[in-house]
Amino acid sequence: MKKLFLCVVATILALSLAGCGRNEEEVVRIGLVGTLHYQWYAIRDMVAEEGITLEFVFFTDFATPNRMLNDGEIELNAFQHKMFFNNEIATHGYELTYIAETFIAPLNIFANHESVNSLADIRDGHTIALPSDATNHGRALRLLESAGLIVLDVAPGALATEFDIVEFIVDVNLVPMENGLIANILPDVDAGIITNPTAFIAGLRVDEDSIFTETVVGDARDDLTNIIAVRTADLEAGGRLAEIFEIIARAHNSDEVRQVMLDAYQGALVPVW
Repeated sequence: MKKLFLCVVATILALSLAGCGRNEEEVVRIGLVGTLHYQWYAIRDMVAEEGITLEFVFFTDFATPNRMLNDGEIELNAFQHKMFFNNEIATHGYELTYIAETFIAPLNIFANHESVNSLADIRDGHTIALPSDATNHGRALRLLESAGLIVLDVAPGALATEFDIVEFIVDVNLVPMENGLIANILPDVDAGIITNPTAFIAGLRVDEDSIFTETVVGDARDDLTNIIAVRTADLEAGGRLAEIFEIIARAHNSDEVRQVMLDAYQGALVPVW
């Protein structure tokens, strides 16, 4: 009987200590694409003051972060604009929502300066690499149309595909590929359309290397606003995790983080708050 009593006491003590450990170390994992995220380093320090450990999980592609978030392998992600996010939900049935709007990153055509230094330098036979994921591919095609290189026949708001090209004003070769690879192969093509965060990580500068920039106004501005995403069930359940989401969102959309972004990214990422 004495041994049984001691076992019960030991079990209760172990459970109590385990519970205390969870309360003292509140770790949440956030999925990020790439490796340079100055604003998130600042946010990590800010939320640490409230006992929250923000753990970064880095990805090199756009497909995995939403799947892992939906499967519960991470608690948040921050890498996508609303258009991409909504397409992911429609395509895969993910049950996700967003807790904050973050920035806009206008799309740019970046030049291989060996062959192209301006939009006027793009000639028949030149090769342009562009993102292969559905939303950024369609966005890149509209950018090429705005630049006067192609003509599309596609409804407003619809995702453009290469089947929607009705005329090549300049007979360029279009090469779709994973967005993260385009900066690496830029020396092998004449120009590349790259999302600004990826271009910035690769050392490309909007003011020096871009030859054409996307105009983001009206409905397009909302569609292309980046977000912080979470599982809908986690947010709706309330409790401590929902409180942590609120703390992270509030830290992100602070004056301090806004200034960090303005100083660090030199216009590549434009805060929306």
